[in-house]
Amino acid sequence: MMRIGVVSIQGDVEEHVRALERTLRERDEKGEIIRIKHRGFVEKCDALVIPGGESTTLGRLMDRERMIPEIRGMASRIPIMGTCAGLILLAKRGDEEVERTGQKLLGLMDVKVCRNAFGRQRESFEVPLKLSILKEPFNAVFIRAPAIVEWGEDVEVLGKLEEYVVAAKQENLLALAFHPELTDDTRIHHYFLDMI
Repeated sequence: MMRIGVVSIQGDVEEHVRALERTLRERDEKGEIIRIKHRGFVEKCDALVIPGGESTTLGRLMDRERMIPEIRGMASRIPIMGTCAGLILLAKRGDEEVERTGQKLLGLMDVKVCRNAFGRQRESFEVPLKLSILKEPFNAVFIRAPAIVEWGEDVEVLGKLEEYVVAAKQENLLALAFHPELTDDTRIHHYFLDMI
């Protein structure tokens, strides 16, 4: 039985939990979703989700709970999906706003992020997004979304919007600028579970 951890200290936690539960039912697979609030649980998981939320707060709380070294230690062994704020946290480098706020980064993915690439909260939007991993477009929900503005040669670009990369993969790391958990479409969660 697979165990999927969701970092549960801030952000779209319950939405990811429900999406993962629905995905497991659709696959007719048994699995346990673990809400991770403290260190000591990541190494018990077969996969990990870092949800959207407020990236500075999420990074500080993960640091305070001493989860960052634990996640870094497991990063080569389990799939990790970061959505929105989670994408920011996966990055090795950030823009001036990331530096100015002292944003804690996991430094796992060879990308540079622009924290509010598509504007503030009121500029949030939905768009049919073409992704190389899906046959049909995905209705992507962007909320104060970041974007990848630079990436290394080991990073596979999965989707772009305008000049920005909004979906990418590097080995077992999946980074999305949007919120797949806010739709009824579980294709991305299926893709993520296929990575286990």
